[in-house]
Amino acid sequence: MNREQISRIAHADHPIKSPLGDGSVSRLLEQGLPRGDERVLDLGCGGGEWLLRALATRPLLHAEGVDTSEDALAHARQAARRLGVQERLVLHHQDAAAFTSPHPFDLVISVGATHAFGGLAPTLAAAREHLAPGGRVLIGEGFWSGDPSPEAAEMLGDLSDLPATVEQVVAGGWTPVHGHISTREELDGYEWACWGSLAAWALDHPSDPGSPQVLATATTRRTEWLRVYRDVFGFLCLVLRETPA
Repeated sequence: MNREQISRIAHADHPIKSPLGDGSVSRLLEQGLPRGDERVLDLGCGGGEWLLRALATRPLLHAEGVDTSEDALAHARQAARRLGVQERLVLHHQDAAAFTSPHPFDLVISVGATHAFGGLAPTLAAAREHLAPGGRVLIGEGFWSGDPSPEAAEMLGDLSDLPATVEQVVAGGWTPVHGHISTREELDGYEWACWGSLAAWALDHPSDPGSPQVLATATTRRTEWLRVYRDVFGFLCLVLRETPA
């Protein structure tokens, strides 16, 4: 079973692929879309959950998503048809870092996808290239909430602590106008949902050839979370506007 298949199973009960509850997602979209008729771009959209939620509640909105996973984009198309928003959604199967568009966007989203650009700063630089005057960026990034072990740092990458993360954003010419730090409930809820969904699928499909692999993955990932990074990892979302020169 490949990585995409495992990820789809893991996120069956938590379609937002970040440690955020539904209320937090709604509030972030409200701050990013103050009018309701904006043009929105999601760089690294996966299954399009952010765009689908925005489109479903804002009938004047138009959205575009970019991702390298054809499987995830197919899921987004199917969901858009079910919601009746397919006419207002355009999906692009390509590398988000290479995406170009003839028109700018009022909101650019990249939550939990900065790895596609090589980090937080290059992600924000890419977002700026797509932003309309007066537009906003919704960015989501991990940070260290404690001192990481070498194992945690190797597993989760080159993160900063919370103040340094915000300072890096500000130094790049951005002003935060709204923010959300994932709560312990959101962080734990996300991990339990992912690894619990994998374990449940494996137990429900004992005759599937992939079942042992899926169960082993659930066990490994749950152990890594509990023993390696649970007490030192946090997640931050910011709604940003460009700082005047």
